[in-house]
Amino acid sequence: MTEATLGVKPPKTGSTLHTLRTKEQITGYLFVLPALIVILVFGLFPIGYSLYMSLFNWRVTKGAYVGGRNYLLIFGTWTNLLITLAGIALIVAAFWIWSNAFSSLSNRKTIAKVVAAAVLIVGGVVFVTGWGYMFESGNQNFLKSLIVTTYYAVGTVPAEVIIGMILAFLLYQDIVGKDIFRMMYFLPYVTPSVTSAVVFQIIFSLRETSIANMVIGWFGISPQRWRFEQRPLLNLLGVDISGFLAGPSLALVSIMLYGIWSFVGYNTVIFLAGLGNIPKETYEAAEIDGATKAQMFRHITMPLLSPTTFYLTLIGFIGTFKAFNHIYVLRTPSAGDSVITSSLLIFDNFYKANQYGVATAQAIVLFVVILGLTLAQNKLMGERVFYG
Repeated sequence: MTEATLGVKPPKTGSTLHTLRTKEQITGYLFVLPALIVILVFGLFPIGYSLYMSLFNWRVTKGAYVGGRNYLLIFGTWTNLLITLAGIALIVAAFWIWSNAFSSLSNRKTIAKVVAAAVLIVGGVVFVTGWGYMFESGNQNFLKSLIVTTYYAVGTVPAEVIIGMILAFLLYQDIVGKDIFRMMYFLPYVTPSVTSAVVFQIIFSLRETSIANMVIGWFGISPQRWRFEQRPLLNLLGVDISGFLAGPSLALVSIMLYGIWSFVGYNTVIFLAGLGNIPKETYEAAEIDGATKAQMFRHITMPLLSPTTFYLTLIGFIGTFKAFNHIYVLRTPSAGDSVITSSLLIFDNFYKANQYGVATAQAIVLFVVILGLTLAQNKLMGERVFYG
């Protein structure tokens, strides 16, 4: 009697298994095909076409091929760019030496710290030198917009994350009306940015009767120009510092306050979701051991929220380097270039000056900067995330 007569299926041959695997692979590709098409059409293709446009003298219509000249306008010379990149490479090497080098030596910490500090200092000097050369011979407007964007990112993201974490911890407690507070804090994030930015225009008006001037008047501070003031905030406070260390202008600080107000609610909601994943038994055990609320927040809440903090910090910096809508609405001609971030400058070059080739080259450089910062954050912060 055969296997078929006994009701036993014959073993599958190699060709049959190969056919089944092929069908499974084709099925899997068909499932991911719609998402792949969307990513290619709306993600990768625009980036590739922008790179293509940046290689031409493109003004309204396609012009002559210029190669890397549009990029050269940004950096001044390729030597300037190489010096700057060498400085960045030395800084990265310093962090690698700090964490990985001399691991086989007993006194590795002391040696690693000394060597890393020396390399870091050299890298910083090389980077500043290259940046100075670029600023002298390159596109000062774009390079300064990168500085303004850095001010905006550093001034908003840490505040948004810290305030969001504190508010989430408070709203997670058993308080009356916490659902109403959650909704109130989240409303700024879902409110159209253009509409709320117009309200901030009124709040930070230069009139003495504006809300901002009335509030600071309660503390005996004279009225300020707010969105119209291009002088650095430290200079207004009486600190005589110039250059990068002078910090952002008062106009940019006003825009920063809007950014913090707008995104704190989003961070709060995400932190609340993270708090919900922390086992309550952990807090109960700590409370039995005599831990206070502050100690539980420091040693339980913050470490277990580190994945959420890492995520919000990562997308926060990416978002600030791409921020546009509210900055466009809140900027004023009186503030000059002190509020012109990279995204605004690229927009002005593209739509107002019709310099498509130059604008796309600047957009590619900004894309590389964002990518580099994302990789650096992922390396520095990702290793310190506690997943429980």
